[in-house]
Formats: sequence, structure tokens, C-alpha cells
Amino acid sequence: MLSRRNVRVKVMQGLYTLSRDKDLSYAEAVKRYRKSVEAAFDLYLYNVLLLTEIAGYARTVASKKAAKLMPTDADKNFRPKLADNEAVRSITKNDSFRRIVKMRHIENRIDRDQVRRFYTEFAKTDDYKAYLAAPDSHREDIQILLKLYRFWVSEESFNELMEEQFSVWLDDKSIVVGSVKKTIKALPAAEEFFEAYRPVKETVTDFGEVLFHKVHHESKQLLEIIEPTLKNWDVDRVAVLDMICLKMAVAELTSFPTIPTKVTLNEFVDISKLYSTDKSKDFINGILDRLMKEMQKNGKIEKRGRGLIN
Repeated sequence: MLSRRNVRVKVMQGLYTLSRDKDLSYAEAVKRYRKSVEAAFDLYLYNVLLLTEIAGYARTVASKKAAKLMPTDADKNFRPKLADNEAVRSITKNDSFRRIVKMRHIENRIDRDQVRRFYTEFAKTDDYKAYLAAPDSHREDIQILLKLYRFWVSEESFNELMEEQFSVWLDDKSIVVGSVKKTIKALPAAEEFFEAYRPVKETVTDFGEVLFHKVHHESKQLLEIIEPTLKNWDVDRVAVLDMICLKMAVAELTSFPTIPTKVTLNEFVDISKLYSTDKSKDFINGILDRLMKEMQKNGKIEKRGRGLIN
């Protein structure tokens, strides 16, 4: 599930923390990096579980309507079809999913009041009312689940809840939301559907941890490559995050032959735009552009595959 972009951000944050906290060891920083990777997977599991909990609240509503002393015709005709459809049941009755959310304590994070509130608010929408009135349809089940997910993931209260419970929410929100939407569209779910979204070794370890190790342990050598390109810039005046991004980019350019140079340049320009100063984007772009040309001229960048140099 995690992209190299997410991993680059996590490595950058780890390196930044190391540079600020002199009591933090490299080993502990790597451990925190790994935890942040696992937290992204927990976020995915939480979102899928919450979706089924909100859908499942329709059964509670049905029970309350049935228990009324004087139910209306609408009460009598209400069916919890949001919960009782093949798409949702393929998750709620999925033994593998139930085991993993229990093992990772995801269930403990569910706020029952939020579940009730999200269902109640969504139940007021025209989309939900139209769904209840329409004939049963797998396609409509999928569409209403997508609408339900979009509805509450855009809620300010939900985002505040996520920030409180998951420190990685702001960094990983985009890829988690995309993964959950992809999961919904693929319902009914296979037995271990979530395994497709577990962080993979190639991205997290072979790329992320190697990059982390090289930038930390070869910091001086990387600076020696970067410094001549700074020209009139005083190294000590370069923003800490900008220097970390430059070192990461140089390490990536020289150590990962299958990643195109343009990808590396664009990724770190975008990351600096999101996480550093207002001027960082142009600064990083200019320095990396000069660095790449110089390093290619000196044969320090070796790429394998067609089109990887440009």
C-alpha cells in the first residue's frame, strides 16, 4: 500500500528527528520508522472496520424501529440493507479480517458514539434515502458504500479523530483513502483481501531502510557532493529539512539504479513544498538540477533501463 513517496517522507522525518534529538540513537530512529510504517497499515484496517461498523449500525436502527409501541409504516418497512448485503457481509464474516483487527487492537480504537453519529447524519442524505427505496442491487451496494465513505472521511470531526489516534494520518491519508476505495470497489472481499495493502519489503526495507542508512551513515560524503553546487549559499544557512532532502536525493540518485532521475528530482521538490519553507521548492529544484548534471557528467549516476537517466 505504501508508495515510495510515503516512505521518503517517513525517512525524512526520521532523519530530521535524529538531527534535532541528540539523545536519540540511530537504532531507535529506525524502530520509530518501522512503527510509522505499521501505523499506516493500521490506518487502512481501521478505515475498513469503521466502514463496516457504520453500515452495521443499520441493524441497531432496525431493532429500535421494530421495538416501537406505535411504529409507522416507514418503521415497519425499514430493512437494514446497508448492513445485510453481500459486499458488507464479505468483510464482517471474514475470519481472517476479524483475527487481524483483533490481533492489532484495531477494534479498541472504534468510537461507538462516532459510529452512531456518522450513520445518523448519512441517513439524512438523499443518496441514502434513494438507496433504501431502490431494488436490491450489488452495484448500488458498492456505490452507497463509496458515498458513505466519502461522506465521513470529509468530516472535520473524523479528521480530528484520526489525527488524535494516528500520528501518520496527515502524511498517509491520501494513500489510505485510495486503498479503502479500491477495496470497496472490489467487494465482495476475498478471505485475506487486506494482505494486498500490507507494506511490502521492497518498498519499506530494500528502499526505505537502505536510504535511511546511507543518508545517516554517509552524511559527510553526501555533503561533500552537495556543497560545491551551493555556490553563494552558506551551508549553515540552508534549512535543515532542505539539506536532508538534498542528501536523500543524492543518495537515491547514486544508490538506486532503477529509479529514474526525473522521478527523484520531482519527488523531493514536491516533498520540500509540503514540509519545508515557502522558498524550498525553487531552491531544491535548482540545486538538484545542477547536481544531477554535474554527477551525470562525472559518471556518478548509473541507471539501468531505457529512459532512466532523463
